Amino acid sequence: MKFSTLFAALALVAGAATVTAIAQQPSSAQQPSSAQQPSSAQQQDLRARFLAGAYLGPQNVPDSLKINPPPPPRGSVAQIRDEEAAGAAVALRGTPRWEQAKLDADLFAPTSTGTFSCAAGFTVSAETTPRLNDLLRRAAVDMAIGTMPTKRTYQRQRPFMVNGEPTCTPQDEALLRQDGSYPSGHSAIGFGWGLLLAELVPDRSAQLVARGRAFGDSRRVCNVHWLSDVEEGRVVATAVVARLHADAAFQRDLKKARDEVTKRRSKLPVPNCATENAALGTN
Repeated sequence: MKFSTLFAALALVAGAATVTAIAQQPSSAQQPSSAQQPSSAQQQDLRARFLAGAYLGPQNVPDSLKINPPPPPRGSVAQIRDEEAAGAAVALRGTPRWEQAKLDADLFAPTSTGTFSCAAGFTVSAETTPRLNDLLRRAAVDMAIGTMPTKRTYQRQRPFMVNGEPTCTPQDEALLRQDGSYPSGHSAIGFGWGLLLAELVPDRSAQLVARGRAFGDSRRVCNVHWLSDVEEGRVVATAVVARLHADAAFQRDLKKARDEVTKRRSKLPVPNCATENAALGTN
């Protein structure tokens, strides 16, 4: 069984110890090249660290194979739609939307949860909202796990492997070639984060869910995921978030995060959102 790119990278940031030490972890630009893939023993260690950060883990997370249909077959109307959406993404290269997609791509940076700051209306980070940050980081592990059964089963090729066009993260392409495209793990995590934040900041729910949607669509803009990959990632996220609410540890952490946001929100800095708003066409 291939060691998924998303699985390996999240293992580096979501282990039990690293949940609270995220700032010490490498960004996606520093992930190992294809010539530096982990050994079998290292893979097992990464897998253990990865699973240690989960609330649910593989035994309890919803099975995506029971959620996702097979990816669109070649020549189907759905695949033609995917190809048209990929072509539209290629046309965005060099635009502000393309630059925003680059930022959204780095899911493993210490500041990745901060991509939702503009939508939330306050700065989200390990420093300003540590309990919220930890909640999102841990939940991300389950959202990533949720996509794995479908990814492993179909190992769908990514758009850049088919159309030969550049991606917004060339440093990641060697790893991405080894990881199934369908569904998008980034989309599952981004949309899941949007749903969780909407629950904690209900007066900004529309903005937060919209940002989660745009976060996933950045993968299409980057030419690393098909539109259907992104859409099915959202479906997996919805199922995982629903299941998380039945977990006692998650419920405790959710309450801590809600209390933190309620107490600190009015005192937190408001981010400068002009660039992001222009890129995404939001207010």
